[in-house]
Amino acid sequence: MAIRPILHYPDKRLRIPGKPVTDFGPEFQQLVEDMAETMYAAPGVGLAAPQIGVSLRLFVIDVATGDDEPSDLRVFTNPELLELEGSVLFDEGCLSFPGAREEIERAERVRVRALDRHGEAFELEADGLLAIAIQHENDHLDGKLMIDKLGVLRRRLLHRSMVKRATAAAMA
Repeated sequence: MAIRPILHYPDKRLRIPGKPVTDFGPEFQQLVEDMAETMYAAPGVGLAAPQIGVSLRLFVIDVATGDDEPSDLRVFTNPELLELEGSVLFDEGCLSFPGAREEIERAERVRVRALDRHGEAFELEADGLLAIAIQHENDHLDGKLMIDKLGVLRRRLLHRSMVKRATAAAMA
């Protein structure tokens, strides 16, 4: 397993939509392991393959939030959001926007169809943090980012902040 570098906004590779996964062999299994390790090390509750520069329709999520909660790693390959219900505002963060938190409107409940890490199909209904994470990570697979869901002023402020951060990191 290896921790992979996470791309940070405004890296243009974050806008490249993921391609469907067709091969679930050893390289894919290693990618899943690396993504889980990277997510946990960050730390985060989700990570999409495009965030590490891999243009595949794959994300991992673990919404176990406390040390007393057992890990609940979920792998979503080639996901399809089948139903979105309700509406909720949620204070989201993103590993590609270090330090940023923004209130984003999302569906309160989702039904998703996907393949697991071995290519087996499953459907899942989710609400709460899991529903939010599924929508957030699925957006990454389409080249969409949390900044796209903000109003004009918040979008400008976040963009400016992230560009300033990227410039400072490049000079360090």
